[in-house]
Amino acid sequence: MCEHASNHIPEAYANLGLRASDVARHIGWDIGAANVTRRLSALLDAPAYLATCSRLLIDLNRPLDAPTSIVTRSEDTDIPGNRDLDEAEIMRRRDHLFQPFHQTISDHLDARQRQNRPTRFVSIHSFTPVFLGTTRIWQGGVLFDKAQAFGHDLVARLAASGLKVGTNVPYQSDRTEDYGVPIHGDDRLIPSVLVEIRNDLIDRDEGAALWAQRLADALRS
Repeated sequence: MCEHASNHIPEAYANLGLRASDVARHIGWDIGAANVTRRLSALLDAPAYLATCSRLLIDLNRPLDAPTSIVTRSEDTDIPGNRDLDEAEIMRRRDHLFQPFHQTISDHLDARQRQNRPTRFVSIHSFTPVFLGTTRIWQGGVLFDKAQAFGHDLVARLAASGLKVGTNVPYQSDRTEDYGVPIHGDDRLIPSVLVEIRNDLIDRDEGAALWAQRLADALRS
């Protein structure tokens, strides 16, 4: 799954009042994550679900009651088009973007569980090398809560290849701020992780291909 795969904003929203260069930044999407997800899906012959609109409209990896579900400020940038939204617009984004995406995933997982098919749930994200002036030393991270064995094993396998990969970095797995892993994974007792990759390592095809292969090898093991 890749909740932040796209930075597309429909024309009617006029880029939410932002410059195109801002929407192209990390605030608009997870740079490189979609490319890694598609390649990983092909390598593992596994289904993948990718968002088709920017997280600036509504974040598909946030609970609907989280303050960051529809942000008015992201990193150091104000989002004018998200200020003072009425209830009708909030519900429109929930009904047309959030709910269909997650219902499709839920339906797929329901079918697998009815068929007693072994399942692992992996969400692919990327992060910036520098966040609000702070340099991040990690090349990647694996975030998880209940899937302790799966998460630690994946970290160990990636680190064994010489990568600087950490546990629950650069963010913590948090049910109040995350949606995909806790809802689709932990609540179903499916081993689930969120993989974060530094976006300057996957912003080109060769880097995305390399990381997809690394993840495929680690997940197959």
